[in-house]
Amino acid sequence: MLIAIVIVAALFGLLFGFDQGVISGALPFIKQDFVVTPFMEGVITSAVPLGAVAGTIVAMVTTDKYGRKPMLVLGAIIFFVGSLASALAFDQYILTLSRLLIGVGIGASAMTAPMFLAEVAPARIRGTIVSAFQLMITIGIMVSYMSNAAFGASGDWRWMIGVGVFPAIIAFVGILLSPETPRWLTLNKNADKARDIIAHLQPEATDADLDRIIHEIKESAHEEDAKPAWSTFLKKGILPVTSFAMIVFVLQQLSGINAIIYYAPEIFKQAGFSGQMTQLLATVGVGVVNVALTIVAMYLVESIGRRKLLILGFVGTSISMAVVTGATMAAIPASPYIALFGIFAFIAFFAVSLGPLPWLYMSELFPLRLRPRGMALASVANWFFNFIVALLFPVLLSGIGIVGTFGIFTICCVAGIIYAIAVAPETKGVSLEEIEQRMVMES
Repeated sequence: MLIAIVIVAALFGLLFGFDQGVISGALPFIKQDFVVTPFMEGVITSAVPLGAVAGTIVAMVTTDKYGRKPMLVLGAIIFFVGSLASALAFDQYILTLSRLLIGVGIGASAMTAPMFLAEVAPARIRGTIVSAFQLMITIGIMVSYMSNAAFGASGDWRWMIGVGVFPAIIAFVGILLSPETPRWLTLNKNADKARDIIAHLQPEATDADLDRIIHEIKESAHEEDAKPAWSTFLKKGILPVTSFAMIVFVLQQLSGINAIIYYAPEIFKQAGFSGQMTQLLATVGVGVVNVALTIVAMYLVESIGRRKLLILGFVGTSISMAVVTGATMAAIPASPYIALFGIFAFIAFFAVSLGPLPWLYMSELFPLRLRPRGMALASVANWFFNFIVALLFPVLLSGIGIVGTFGIFTICCVAGIIYAIAVAPETKGVSLEEIEQRMVMES
């Protein structure tokens, strides 16, 4: 049962990744049908993260009241409608509005799915299970790149985008058949049902184990029966968690990952690769590396821990971005291949660290009653800076060029190293209730 639930919830990551990645291959063909300036290109691309800000806010105000499951059901419906409308769009404005709707679904589910996974997972494997969400994001990106390559020869961008309706249907059916999380049920005075679900999720647990888990959840919620005020996030024990959860997402976005995800073919073109199919196939390579190293991350996050992995990720992405910047600056025959190596190395380090860890941290660090609002704050920071990068990248590329743009990303990655060393906590193998107790003692 646990495996089935994890697959269904993580499938929302696939929808997230697909709708992020598909625009990279579709844009060159969209520009043949519609009038698209560099700024409009940024608007079409950034509509998804902008919509995700709104989706995060919707999830924040409804997830505690109605539950994690209903929000994921709504997310699947939005994905379906948005993907279908995007594929049928008859001008750039309808396409932008449709992608804005998709963004609402992504924002709502990207906040709710990691929370859902963290709340059904046993502590000993929680990092691996929540990382499954990031794995499915990378699989979704890879699937979108493969869809782009498959329809690239015909230039049919509508089918590239329209493929997204099929996983949306599967996610909708799957989440309808899944239970609500035990923690939400306990919080909402339904501990008996929560106990039954935990027994199914952890069949090895004894009656004493089940009683202990329910007791810990009740204790964690006992002190915060009232709806927490926003000022709670400024309290001594909570403010460091709030700032860390938000800043690590900001640094993730400023590393340059979504510039690569959204604009990979254009980046390969700027790096010196000619031919549209060559650029699309190189993009598929990015997707494959992303998936492979995210699988490695699911092991490493529990073996070497969160803190060391985060530091390693920023070190690796800094070096990789510096290689890309240097390769595009040097006018030598090998420059395109050095840049390609740098981009692949960047994707590898990102996938093994910076990709899954912010989602995992935000689902672990906030106390139960603060979790929806805390995760909303972190998600808004994520999506807002995702929006900024997606909107401005084409403008920066046409202005200061690829060298200047990637130089900025390199500096941001170096800043990430310093921040991770100074601040990043370790939560490996610690129950959500124990993490909460630490913060109570610190406040």
